[in-house]
Amino acid sequence: MDKILEAVVMSSYPNNVKQGLVRRVIEAAKQPMDSEQCWSMLELSTKLYLTGDTKYKREIGKEVLEVYGHYHPEEFEEFFNVRFLLSLLQEGYGPLGKRSHYVLDYIQLGLQFVLESPSANNIFSLLRIEVLRKVCERPSPKQCAKISKLLMQHPQCIPTGKHQLLFCQQLIRCIGQFQCVSEGEEEIMEFLEQVNKVSGLLQRIWRTQTSAILPSLKELFTIISSTEEQEAPSNALASVVQFVPLELMDGVIRNLTNDDSITDVQMMMAIGRMIDWVSWPLGKNIDKWIIALLKGLAAVKKFSILIEVTLSKIEKVFSKLLYPIVREGALSVLQYMLLSFQHSHEAFHLLLPHIPRLVASLKKEDSNSATSSLEQLAELIHCMFFRFSGFPDLYEPVLEAVKALPIPNEDRIKHLLGQNAWTSQKNELACFYPRLASKSETGKIGLINLGNTCYMNSIIQSLFMASDFRHSVLNLTEGNSQPLMTKLQWLFAFLEHSQRPAISPESFLSASWPPWFTPGAQQDCSEYLKYLLDRLHEEEKTGKRIYQKLKESSLMSQAVEHHYLNKTLIEKMFGGKMMTKIRCLKCLNVSSREEAFTDLSLAFPPSDRNVRGTTSVLPVEEIGAQFIEPPENAGQLMGSPWIQRKAPMASDHAAPTVSVETLGFQEPGEAANPICGNDVGVDAAKDPVSTSGEQAHASKDSRSVPDLINYFLSPERLTAENKYHCEKCASLQDAEKVAELTEGPHYLILTLLRFSFDPRTMKRKKILDNVSIPVVLKLPILVAPEETEEVCQHGKDGAVPGSGFMTVVYDLCSVVVHSGISSESGHYYCYSRECTDTVPHGQPRDGVPKQASDKQLDFEIQWYLFNDTRVSFSSFESVSNVTSFFPKDTAYVLFYRQRPGRQSCLLHEALAEAGRLHGELSLHKDLMEAISKDNILFLQEQEKEARNRAAYISALPKSPLWWRDLDRDKDDDSSSGGCSPAAGGGGSSSFHGLVF
Repeated sequence: MDKILEAVVMSSYPNNVKQGLVRRVIEAAKQPMDSEQCWSMLELSTKLYLTGDTKYKREIGKEVLEVYGHYHPEEFEEFFNVRFLLSLLQEGYGPLGKRSHYVLDYIQLGLQFVLESPSANNIFSLLRIEVLRKVCERPSPKQCAKISKLLMQHPQCIPTGKHQLLFCQQLIRCIGQFQCVSEGEEEIMEFLEQVNKVSGLLQRIWRTQTSAILPSLKELFTIISSTEEQEAPSNALASVVQFVPLELMDGVIRNLTNDDSITDVQMMMAIGRMIDWVSWPLGKNIDKWIIALLKGLAAVKKFSILIEVTLSKIEKVFSKLLYPIVREGALSVLQYMLLSFQHSHEAFHLLLPHIPRLVASLKKEDSNSATSSLEQLAELIHCMFFRFSGFPDLYEPVLEAVKALPIPNEDRIKHLLGQNAWTSQKNELACFYPRLASKSETGKIGLINLGNTCYMNSIIQSLFMASDFRHSVLNLTEGNSQPLMTKLQWLFAFLEHSQRPAISPESFLSASWPPWFTPGAQQDCSEYLKYLLDRLHEEEKTGKRIYQKLKESSLMSQAVEHHYLNKTLIEKMFGGKMMTKIRCLKCLNVSSREEAFTDLSLAFPPSDRNVRGTTSVLPVEEIGAQFIEPPENAGQLMGSPWIQRKAPMASDHAAPTVSVETLGFQEPGEAANPICGNDVGVDAAKDPVSTSGEQAHASKDSRSVPDLINYFLSPERLTAENKYHCEKCASLQDAEKVAELTEGPHYLILTLLRFSFDPRTMKRKKILDNVSIPVVLKLPILVAPEETEEVCQHGKDGAVPGSGFMTVVYDLCSVVVHSGISSESGHYYCYSRECTDTVPHGQPRDGVPKQASDKQLDFEIQWYLFNDTRVSFSSFESVSNVTSFFPKDTAYVLFYRQRPGRQSCLLHEALAEAGRLHGELSLHKDLMEAISKDNILFLQEQEKEARNRAAYISALPKSPLWWRDLDRDKDDDSSSGGCSPAAGGGGSSSFHGLVF
């Protein structure tokens, strides 16, 4: 039968006659036949499919293969074996020099018939290796697209594990070498389709394996930042970026712009090539990535890169406004480039000769896209006119071209200029000064890193954003006999009133430096914070008391003065009290000791501990961002549907509220509490040093801050080597210890004990567990019985009648993040916001300031990100998700501010009074003069730097021109700026010019 089929196919009969004969052969093939005949027919159909010189022959080969795959599966499986496929993939098929280009199509065709065969797994394993090898050989776009089509249809063949990551990287390398050699429109469309298939495969892999995204992006950046003498990478790489989730953008850009290993030349090359991607017609979100990187470079003051890239690329970006298919993205990039380039008129002036021609072309096009672009372009031009006035001769032709278009009002212009400029200033006239460094658009000031001093910078910014503490420090009068507090006052004053974008904390660093710290080395910010607060506290105790100054200034009433007579500022702001009780399990004697604290150090429970069901006092609660006003009694609170609790883990049980009479102790004869049921001492279990082995890596089950506090407050069994010496028994006995908070601090500082000592490596390791952070936290505070009754009668603070506890509500105000895997390395930055007691224009109620609503606290208070000299707007969403996207970036120190309530009303009243008077008070004379002089000096420095920068710019090589598009438009009156003959874009050569 194979001889008959071959004779028919090779005959000179007309195709319709051949088709009839072939039909008979195919019908006969559906009948049973011996293996030898099947094998012969499979060999012939394989030969026709792979080496047929006409499409007709290949179609016949395909039909016969499909028939034998359906009707003779056993013979087909025997023929389509691993050895045969390996030969096809490595040696090819056909005579030397004329190897078949259809091997991958052939394999894809045959795979569908062996998916359930015993040899399927062996075939898949072979293909996983071979497709990786093929990609490493840099196949053509057509072959690469065939590989992608095969893997999309049969994902079992996609490389796995480390090979999958390598496959993604090599696939990106392939795309970087794609070139379209033809200028025909059909060939270009085919090329775009091939690229889309390949990038679509990357998207599929990334969806199922998100861990491959960042390494793939790193490979992409390596390609586009290469400075070696070689052909520029293909613009087809733009198709890769469009599939990267936008939520990764901030982190990726932050890492790139803060990576010291990337040279300015490499960064310049990378951003320049990315800007070329605006030509790619299939790219989505390309403009967003380009603008994000430009903003990131501006944030780290890489002005030389921004200047050179802008001057060399802005004309090319402008020319792409001719093409509707890429116009939107090109216009977005152009807007940012122009609005940010405000120190010099050069970038705008490069476009002046070409604006009239582009405007004319857009008017001629007469489409919605052209009309919208004209209006946005006119707005942009008027912004530039406003910013760089004094060039009437140059601007006249441009003004004539746009005279019929809408003119934005001055407020709109100032808004656009102030929002986008590298040099944006707080005052109204800032846009007229050619400054290259300026305050962040947030109005906040950064701190210069003096050599691994980010640990100090993040703590200082967190303390500064604690507005009650800041106001108290700034209100200190001259001659307060507190040298370190005075230096902190100066630092806070400069952070509030300086015109510099960032200031140096060198003086304060030298004064507050712990003597055991190593200069130039990274340090533990929590250790620094403890040392700083202790120094300030001890200094005030031995010097002149702050309360005396407040008394002299009449800022404190007699009652408040008496209540806080013996407290330092640190105690008032950060001091709390805790009662530690130990009960001997033999004689049941209880010993108590009250201790003061300025922060709570929260250990991570072992992974086998379930902390949610073990708290025997009122459990700590977290409240989501949309927490509604709490009910008036805590009985409702404990089961309230308005509280968004963290979803329990699968192994969790409901957390019972144990009667407070037990004070967290276990009655004799009762079953052991799960958290206390270990044979080893609890101190050892809670000590991060001894749990480093289990906690070295992030656990699957995410914990929350309330989990860690509940673990901190949970009963501990003191047994074995940690037995308690009972004075009554006069011997070592098993005992149970519990900690209870008796006074909540105004600012609650929580340190998550992430750094643990690993005895195997003799180094401190970091616990990378993700900890969810509630924006509102409810803390149980132990109070006297009579105080509880009084509180319950007034319905305040969520007290539980008869329990001895009341609930104090705290709002999150700062999060210090550590990025890295060790306390001796990495980087610190912080998220902060200012929390206040009162809503704007709120009236006092019953002597207590009106409490801000939770909605206001959650949504109206702006978050900021402080990263040394960089300050930017942020959000609680960013705070919450940082570890999800960047596992080494973890929350370390948290600052919560107490809402006004029964326990803290006196302090809140005093702070509110001081806050109202703060606006009327001025800093002392020496400090005001120092700030004023420094602001003048900064202005002089800026003027000098601007002159030097102007000289540098004029010395740059002349920018290349990219005007064949606009020049062709000038010569071709029939062109309307489209990208196809139908749109009047000049045909296929025009489209080729767009993409390449």
